Amino acid sequence: MLLFETVREMGHEQVLFCHGKNPEIKAIIAIHDTSLGPAMGATRLFPYVSEEAALKDALRLSRGMTYKAACANIPAGGGKAVIIANPENKTDELLRAYGRFVNSINGRFITGQDVNITPDDVRTIGQETKYVVGLSEKSGGPAPITSLGVFLGIKAAVEFRWQTKRLDGLKVAVQGLGNVGKNLCRHLHEHDVQLFVSDIDPAKTAEVKRLYGATVVEPSEIYSLDVDIFAPCALGAILNSHTIPFLRASIVAGAANNQLENEQLHSQMLTKKGIIYSPDYVINAGGLINVYNEMIGYDEEKALKQVHNIYDTLLAIFDIAKQQGITTNDAAKRLAEDRIARGKRNKTKALAA
Repeated sequence: MLLFETVREMGHEQVLFCHGKNPEIKAIIAIHDTSLGPAMGATRLFPYVSEEAALKDALRLSRGMTYKAACANIPAGGGKAVIIANPENKTDELLRAYGRFVNSINGRFITGQDVNITPDDVRTIGQETKYVVGLSEKSGGPAPITSLGVFLGIKAAVEFRWQTKRLDGLKVAVQGLGNVGKNLCRHLHEHDVQLFVSDIDPAKTAEVKRLYGATVVEPSEIYSLDVDIFAPCALGAILNSHTIPFLRASIVAGAANNQLENEQLHSQMLTKKGIIYSPDYVINAGGLINVYNEMIGYDEEKALKQVHNIYDTLLAIFDIAKQQGITTNDAAKRLAEDRIARGKRNKTKALAA
């Protein structure tokens, strides 16, 4: 991996490598773009197979956050942080040390809760820095409102594909039953959707089967099911040259970040198969919307109104893709980059005034 060339090509402003002893900590903070505002992005704690894998994750996720904020019309930039560690080794001392790293950037990066980081962990990080959102006593964790946004995105894709707002009778395969996936199953069940689910944790699939009557399938079977919608809600890079040929769904719409292993190649593969892809950073923006509103003074009604805009944004993206003959991934990027470019011009005008 050519570090500086990769960072330049992806357009990052700053990448920080945080290392310390007592406690031992390795973390990467990637700041992609601050044209629209300070970089916002949650922190992920994960036992990456290599430092290069951790860096790639941070770079891709931070760029996705820039596009997510722009498509959601949130005046914030994109950033992301990863802590290279096994969740079993997570301690308050490690989290507080990480909080001091975040604090040292003086507000250029504002973080919150992602994989293996709980609301209580966020509170611990917050003992060392004010640049953190998602505190349990404020807006809470991002899962409920993220799942609502994904549900609304599914409804938008259904309307565009089949010109109906009804979901009853549709078959949906949900991959991954973490907090977001489980909440999404609840929304779908309330609208009489037939659920098929998979997760590496048998306890999670058993619970969703009991609560919502879902059919449990093996993780390897989830791609090839004869369903209407595939909703990936686990980790990223699951839409690739191996899995896409198995897909029988007409729509892909889920909460996972970085679903496309290769954005250009695999978005084109989905388009050629006639599958409508809901770009992940658009459909899963609910969590960002929620914590941004926390940062400026939480108003639940205002946050929910902005989350409901995900529906209209996706309909616009689907229409752009159809009219211009491009993938929905490219249509979303164009929408985001146009808004970022306007932000940069406005910032330049403000400095010149």
